[in-house]
Amino acid sequence: MESFYTIQGEGAYQGHAAYFIRLGGCDVGCHWCDVKESWDASVHPQKSIKSLIDEISDIEGNIVVITGGEPLMHDLDVLTHAIKDNGKRTHIETSGTHKLTGNWDWVTFSPKKFKKPTDEIYDAADELKIVVYNKSDLEWAEMHSKRVKSSCKLYLQPEWSKADEMIPLIIDYVKMNPNWNISLQVHKFMQIP
Repeated sequence: MESFYTIQGEGAYQGHAAYFIRLGGCDVGCHWCDVKESWDASVHPQKSIKSLIDEISDIEGNIVVITGGEPLMHDLDVLTHAIKDNGKRTHIETSGTHKLTGNWDWVTFSPKKFKKPTDEIYDAADELKIVVYNKSDLEWAEMHSKRVKSSCKLYLQPEWSKADEMIPLIIDYVKMNPNWNISLQVHKFMQIP
């Protein structure tokens, strides 16, 4: 769908320079998704892996984030190996609803209630990021946290349109459950893509 060099706005690598490759296609369909235009892959022009590698070779940053839509709807083995062959780190942001393909340095797993994740994603996750839309999402987050490896970083992130309501709730929750951290979409606060 698009590719661009910016600052990672959320999660464990928040504030780091990162090149984003946003792939078209999503079958999860979150009603609060902020990139619904990514859902239909057929409306976006295809790029070759070579052209993407040419783009990332010009950046100073070391991180390439594959996101979507739902990036695991695509086989990512060839793309990620080409990125790593060019000396960059490979990160993915996924709901984990499809088979994990690719060679990853960092896996951000953000499950959604709209479609069940695969079992394999839990062991692969380096970061569990739960989008908090309402209070019941905190209990749902705990359910997922029990399935990831002990080294997995845990993040609660308010859904952007409900941030004013959810941030105080998340703050109180993290104070009572310090194994969790808060993730904010700082790129939206800073108004950067």
